[in-house]
Amino acid sequence: MGEDDKGCQAAGSGRRKVCRGPALDRQRPRYRKGARRGLAPARPAPPPEGAGRVRYRIEALCCPTEEQLIRRRLERMDGIARLDFNLLERELTVYHRLDDPDPIAQALRELEMPPVLVEAGAKPAAAPVLGAREKGLLAVGGLAALGAELLAWNTGHDTAWPVMGLSALSILSAGLPTLRKGWIALRNLTINIYFLMSLSAIGAVVIGRWPEAAMVVFLFAIAEAIESMSLARARDAIRSLTALAPETAEVEGTDGWQDRPVAQVGIGSRIRIRTGARVPLDARVVSGRAALDQAPVTGESLPVDKAAGDALYAGSIVTDGVVEAAVTAAAGDSTLARIGAAIQEAQSQRAPTQRFVDRFARYYTPAVVILAVLAAVLGPLLAGGSWASWLYQAIVLLVIACPCALVVSTPVTVVSGLAAAARHGILIKGGVFLEGGRTLKAIALDKTGTLTRGQPSLSDGWALGAMPLDRALRIAASLDDHSTHPVAQALVRGWRERQPGAAPLPVEDFGVLHGRGVRGRIDGEPWHLGNHRLVEELGLCHPALEARLAELEGTGQTAIVLCAAAGPVALFGVADTVRPESLAAIRALRAMHVEPVMLTGDNPATARAIAGQLGIQDARGNLMPEDKQAAVAELHERLGPVGMVGDGVNDAPALARADIGFAMGAAGTATALEIADVAIMDDDPRKIADFIRLSRHAGTVLRQNIGLALGIKAAFLLLAMTGRATLWMAVFADMGGSLLVVFNGMRLLRYFQR
Repeated sequence: MGEDDKGCQAAGSGRRKVCRGPALDRQRPRYRKGARRGLAPARPAPPPEGAGRVRYRIEALCCPTEEQLIRRRLERMDGIARLDFNLLERELTVYHRLDDPDPIAQALRELEMPPVLVEAGAKPAAAPVLGAREKGLLAVGGLAALGAELLAWNTGHDTAWPVMGLSALSILSAGLPTLRKGWIALRNLTINIYFLMSLSAIGAVVIGRWPEAAMVVFLFAIAEAIESMSLARARDAIRSLTALAPETAEVEGTDGWQDRPVAQVGIGSRIRIRTGARVPLDARVVSGRAALDQAPVTGESLPVDKAAGDALYAGSIVTDGVVEAAVTAAAGDSTLARIGAAIQEAQSQRAPTQRFVDRFARYYTPAVVILAVLAAVLGPLLAGGSWASWLYQAIVLLVIACPCALVVSTPVTVVSGLAAAARHGILIKGGVFLEGGRTLKAIALDKTGTLTRGQPSLSDGWALGAMPLDRALRIAASLDDHSTHPVAQALVRGWRERQPGAAPLPVEDFGVLHGRGVRGRIDGEPWHLGNHRLVEELGLCHPALEARLAELEGTGQTAIVLCAAAGPVALFGVADTVRPESLAAIRALRAMHVEPVMLTGDNPATARAIAGQLGIQDARGNLMPEDKQAAVAELHERLGPVGMVGDGVNDAPALARADIGFAMGAAGTATALEIADVAIMDDDPRKIADFIRLSRHAGTVLRQNIGLALGIKAAFLLLAMTGRATLWMAVFADMGGSLLVVFNGMRLLRYFQR
């Protein structure tokens, strides 16, 4: 084994290369993701080149209605490059080319949406959903509206002074926020739900329907509050994923162990984590042993044993034992922090369905408003009837015109899907990939580290002479104990497992035979241990051994022969073993009619052997990174959208060429989290099928929500056109539809808990 001139270390018997250092630095920019002709789904756009970035928290930013108002105002400003909204965290990120971002904040204040600057790396603040004052005003508004309705029903007069007084009290108590937002929309020439509801309430008052105006405003306020609480639940689900690490760490100092804020703990510091505590920072175990629950980070259901040299992830829980560890990443750079940053970015990316819905709403709302105006003006002239009755139907149409249910249906569904996946150890980098997963027709999988453990192990051994196999294995392990080659270390580990407590034999005159094996003297007797080529060079190969070696290598194993001076005495097989979960993963993909394909840099015989164990029909070996990229392109042309599963480094070209790139074992790997579209935080390949199932279910929910929103609108639009819809019915239809799609979308939060 050795380093080539490009910094790529050859591994195994095939041509697979593990690139490090300068070679990786040169290749990564070449395969950055971008929108590519003929490939779907389109990648989210990178930050605009040369643009500054400012991030605000806006407490008044509650739903897509405010988003559209802000977009309309800011996108007309010079120097604004892009706006990214995170509705759940009530945050706005502005990419700009301004010398001073203060005009942005001033424009937001003019919209009565005062912004608070958010520093880089700051955690989202818990936003109050409904305070005591708001609850009190809603209660007063509800009682007053109910009283107005009862008085009007008993007296038969909607315009009696007591009725109008109670109605006005209700409107002022529960409806002022709606009226204020409606006035802001009017000032900015924007047609949104607040403008339409305000216009409807004023119109009802104008035609003398005071109780109905009060009840409509109250019902709208109640529905807004319920919707806000529902969104807060989705927001809390996301926040709970990234707020797991403790605020302090037990750090070793000159005065012993002390608690310090994690922000003050530097890389290399020694920390101690006891049973029941959470790991405060990414670290590597220095001493001690412990079992850790890594489910918050990787989604693994069982505790994982950790010993010296093993990695710890911030947010994991020590279930048994005590460990001391050296910090490997600052608080803002931990795996948990990177997950949080990825989720933050994912929420700001608009999914394809959301972009379609926004475009549809842009034309739908003005069209229905125009229809309402025509109904009010032309209805009495063309169809007869009173001006008041047609004005009433026009007001009903204005309420129906609001696309709130339609617009809110997609972001809630997408974010719920992202949260459910993250809890399960699947980090999805945006709604575009959550939606795109359901379209995949093939999954290309790297072999080493994905379908196999990525670590060779001793699989079997055979005595070739009179020496007992246990004695031969001890001699072989004693020779290989002096070698650092992965195959040699696999044999040593296998010996220690089979003969625990045994000590290696002293070896004299040890030497490495590059590319062939090792030699040495034990008890004065010369021994050679190595591959097929070494046996040939020693002149010790005979037809029977030749056949055994060919048979062993044909199964994808690496053959190792122990030779004494008189001839071969034992044969050992070393192989990269298949993960126990891989067979179930391949079966799950086939059950969903997704074609699994193996792409590996290992030799074709090994590829066929592993593929045979897993039931993969298409296995391709001896592939360099560019060959894998070409294979992914060919699969896309032949079968359709393709996913590529790899380690996030060696497979960068293929990951970039695939429609969706998956990185396995991404926990603690910054490169994998950067390159992949979907990061599987542990090494369980079954989660590829879990992701596709989630994507298909999310697609079903999105279609249900769009169908519900449009169906309810269409039904009440017909009722309004025939004069049979009331203002109450219109409000129930609009806000009831909004709540229905919100609750339906939030079902995804429990997808993996079923």
